[in-house]
Amino acid sequence: MDSPRVLSIQSHVVHGYVGNKSATFPLQVLGFEVDAINSVQYTNHVHYKVTKGQELFGNDLDDLFKGINGNEYVGQYTYLLTGYCRSASFLSKVVEVVTEMKKMNPKLKYVCDPVMGDNGKFYVSADQVQIYREQLLPLADIITPNQFEAEALTGIKINNTEDISKAIEILHSKGVSCVVITSTEISDDKTLCCYASRLNGDKNERFSLVFPKIDARFVGSGDLFAALMLAWLHKTDYNLKISIEKTIATMQIILKRTYDYASEIGKFDDDSLELKIIQSKSDIEDPKISIEATQISQTC
Repeated sequence: MDSPRVLSIQSHVVHGYVGNKSATFPLQVLGFEVDAINSVQYTNHVHYKVTKGQELFGNDLDDLFKGINGNEYVGQYTYLLTGYCRSASFLSKVVEVVTEMKKMNPKLKYVCDPVMGDNGKFYVSADQVQIYREQLLPLADIITPNQFEAEALTGIKINNTEDISKAIEILHSKGVSCVVITSTEISDDKTLCCYASRLNGDKNERFSLVFPKIDARFVGSGDLFAALMLAWLHKTDYNLKISIEKTIATMQIILKRTYDYASEIGKFDDDSLELKIIQSKSDIEDPKISIEATQISQTC
């Protein structure tokens, strides 16, 4: 039996775990073939004291895609996953790539992780935000924004569950069938909440899952979340409840293992908090669900 195949377009670091380094191994462990295009190649993520490297532009992505297309295996992909893109020209070319791949393979599922910012701060240009809003959203089948990104995409300030519901409705109205807002801070300082909604024909199912907040700054966790969500939706035949439960369970295990390591050595710097993904191989394969998702009404 052929394994499902993912084309993953996002960042790469030589050291550490963000972007493709954060997404590829978990997908492979869960049975996916992964082909990676790196939007940037950096020594490490940008919070380190020194970051060096290169970024790709639209013409670079065009060249790589022509190579893939010329060898006639574009149509083999089951999923396209996109994450952080440094330049607006690269992101514009992503729009063309998604459009062409969907034309060549109508069954292709596009998973868009709209990496634009967090904690009230953008780290992409206004042009890129506009591309996400106006061009990529209508192409996406699954989208995994954090709270700040969901606000940027919808224009709604999220303060409560009613705002969450409105934001989800807007994202669905753009053509996205599965919306997963990965983390929101609308309850208390000690917990986060994930909200997931899926349109299936004339039915709409929604779930929320509240989980403990670990008091540390993790980088690459959103990239890991998007990869895990893609994998579990596929493996469960799009059972939304089980998919978010397994995704959050895996995330909690990896983040806790990372935090415990930093605590043990008494350092909470960037290097100490690199995600312990390799050490969590067995947990990625078979995460133990400890927190169940709650079904919510569409008017929550």
